[in-house]
Amino acid sequence: MSGSNLFGEIRRFARTSGAVGGIAARVAGSRVFGIKTDRSAHAEDLKVLLGGLKGPLMKVAQFLSTVPDALPAEYAAELSQLQANAPPMGWNFVRRRMNSELGPDWQSRFASFDHEAAAAASLGQVHRATLHDGTQVACKLQYPDMPSTVEADLKQLKLAMAVYHRVDNAIKQDEIYKELRERLREELDYEREAAQMRLYGLMLKDSPNVHVPVPVPELSTKRLLTMSWLDGRALMTRLAEDPPLEERNRIAEALFAAWYVPFYRYGVIHGDPHLGNYQVRPDGSLNLLDYGAIRVFPAKFVSGVILLYEAVRDNDDDKAHHAYEVWGFQDLTREKMDVLNMWARFLYEPLIQDRVRRIQETNDPQYGRDVAERVHAGLQRTGGVRPPREFLLMDRSAIGLGGVFLRLGAELNWYQMFHRLVADFNEQALADRQAAALAEAGVPAAG
Repeated sequence: MSGSNLFGEIRRFARTSGAVGGIAARVAGSRVFGIKTDRSAHAEDLKVLLGGLKGPLMKVAQFLSTVPDALPAEYAAELSQLQANAPPMGWNFVRRRMNSELGPDWQSRFASFDHEAAAAASLGQVHRATLHDGTQVACKLQYPDMPSTVEADLKQLKLAMAVYHRVDNAIKQDEIYKELRERLREELDYEREAAQMRLYGLMLKDSPNVHVPVPVPELSTKRLLTMSWLDGRALMTRLAEDPPLEERNRIAEALFAAWYVPFYRYGVIHGDPHLGNYQVRPDGSLNLLDYGAIRVFPAKFVSGVILLYEAVRDNDDDKAHHAYEVWGFQDLTREKMDVLNMWARFLYEPLIQDRVRRIQETNDPQYGRDVAERVHAGLQRTGGVRPPREFLLMDRSAIGLGGVFLRLGAELNWYQMFHRLVADFNEQALADRQAAALAEAGVPAAG
């Protein structure tokens, strides 16, 4: 590690350690010693702290807010509201970054380049530009010192998770931490993201209602990603206008394809169901953005997901036990499996009923959290469970996407959509398709 990265990491750690450690200690005090604390206020403190920081700690918070009981409920409720919209950096940063990535004559490679950022997120910001042939492009520039920022935030995350685990052992966090660490480090590599973008273009080429940007390799580096510009409006903006049910259903069908065609056909999932990653076009089709958090699963894991669906559908405990083993859960007693099945039934319920329905038929927005709390209490009672690494992005995707479907108020036959995808499922065929697509797109192996 270079000296500048080391000092950047130390600075970052200093900025966050007091707040994260202090809040974690207050949680521990309330759990262990019965000290009455206003955890809602502390959760608000944490949200303010993370929301003011560019970088992955905010992204981690978004991840953990969707994992059942990885954080106390008050924290999850606050952190789930975080949106990756940090204020953009100014033109001096942009000029320095572009100069370091493309050379001092970088501006001559564009017909025009907007000085103001079109969007700002946790790891970088996006500028609109035009190439000499008239092509509109988006240039995503990574913020300074992100490698040291990631490493400092990972140390903080490990500290906070360790403190929480000492007072609450329902979910053993070590594999979740390893997964987050690997995915966050991958997100720093924009050449990898360009390859993953090409992969999604291949996987969704037969899904006309989902649009994927095309990377421009000659204008991209590890810290600069140039891609085709997609015209569209933020999904939340369109939803605020109360579009008709027919349009909301079209959007939901496009989202379902964007997420589950890659998973059930190629064993690949887009691990960031953040509302800011979707744009709606005038015809109701969808732009899918941000390809940094991509997870490639072994074909056997996809078999396990389908197997667990069948077990829940058929109330088959033996099949469920085998499915959890395929997922990577170890040392599962029947009692622990019964608890996990509560969560599985919650996730799979819309796929089991062959009829048009909403994704969740209760109007209670806290219904999912209530199920998670019952699961948590059951796992505490039975000695806790260590989720496999693969569980994190799969679970986050299912919960996050379900939340978007809930916001849409879509009414669809989820059963038929799912069965069209898995009707001809074959584990070896998926493995072959996956290998061919990864090779064609040039996606490097995971860290």
